[in-house]
Amino acid sequence: MSGETLPARAAITRGLLVLALAAPALVLRLSGPSLPAPAQIAVFGAGVLAAAVVLMWASETARADVSGALALALLALIAVLPEYAVDLYYAYTAGSRPEYAAYTAANMTGANRLLVGVGWALVVLAFALGRGRRPAREVRLTDHHRIELGFLCLAALVAFLMPLTASIAWYVSVLMVALYVWYIVKIARCGGEDLEKLTGVPGRLAALPKGPRRAVTAGAFLLGALIVFASAEPFAEALVSAGTTLGVDRFLLVQWLGPLASEAPELIVAVVFAWRLRDGDAMGALLSSKVNQWTLLVGTLPLAYRAGGGEWSLPLDSRQVEEVFLTASQTVLGLAMLVDLVFRRVEAVLLFGLFAVQFVLPDERVRLWLAVVYLVLGVAFLVRRRRDLGLALRAAIRRYPHAD
Repeated sequence: MSGETLPARAAITRGLLVLALAAPALVLRLSGPSLPAPAQIAVFGAGVLAAAVVLMWASETARADVSGALALALLALIAVLPEYAVDLYYAYTAGSRPEYAAYTAANMTGANRLLVGVGWALVVLAFALGRGRRPAREVRLTDHHRIELGFLCLAALVAFLMPLTASIAWYVSVLMVALYVWYIVKIARCGGEDLEKLTGVPGRLAALPKGPRRAVTAGAFLLGALIVFASAEPFAEALVSAGTTLGVDRFLLVQWLGPLASEAPELIVAVVFAWRLRDGDAMGALLSSKVNQWTLLVGTLPLAYRAGGGEWSLPLDSRQVEEVFLTASQTVLGLAMLVDLVFRRVEAVLLFGLFAVQFVLPDERVRLWLAVVYLVLGVAFLVRRRRDLGLALRAAIRRYPHAD
């Protein structure tokens, strides 16, 4: 599974740089000195970023022992654990401090919309500018990705229960978690294509003998978890406090700055995959990440809320309902664009353009109209591609895989 071998010195240097990025967060968490909220965002945001890098390296190295689609799904899950940690902290705290429920929805919707609106478009751009250009073509997924698309369709249907009921209800939680478990079991049984060879630090680690490789991988997972544990809570609190200090809407800080820090390494890896003309791997990783964020993350938020002292259902106010409706509608359009296994440049431009509108025109009515545009376009695409949608749903639902 190892690819181009990275020199040992270079791998060590990169590891030390990531540790240096995480060190201030670990020291500050242990010593506990008070810093202004903007400085805490920088310090603990760097810790969240470093944790994401370490977990990314560990999960990619683990592909040497677990190959195929299951490895890609686990990679997508582990890569966004820092995002989970921040959002679950908000949900847990909301159980005793109801105002934090808004930040829970903000972080979750921001992460999902950033992934689809920016991440997917970046893959298309990187692929178009890719190294060692081949004859121009569109970004393509493999037949096996129909499984992810089928589950994303099922999750998209369940997701509209949230804005309709103004809550993430307990039954939504059950359905979303069940969908994710079903998804993992499904791809584990179906296998799938092996990914291409590893490069960089994971490639170097994967070249180690089995025993040392597994020990280093386990150590990296533990280190990443430690950094997440040290950084997630103070980073989440700093985002809230900085809004008051800087005179910025706290909802917006939590919605965009938090996910940007926690998801940056995953987006970078996907862009590198695309630049190396591994468009299937790049889109597959981000698609799997979308599935786990739109199922498992959403499903675990009410559980964290309940554990923190709240009810079994996490309430949503009017602004959060708008944000969730907008995110659910964007999901429908994203699904519709990928369901035929081709992601065209014009579709990427449209997806990014619609994402950017909310920043140019940050008005409540604009968000609602934008959601309607997403939904109408998505349904129109799905009607035209209904055969592909049927194939995706069958790939997700049927018990045993077979050729179409």
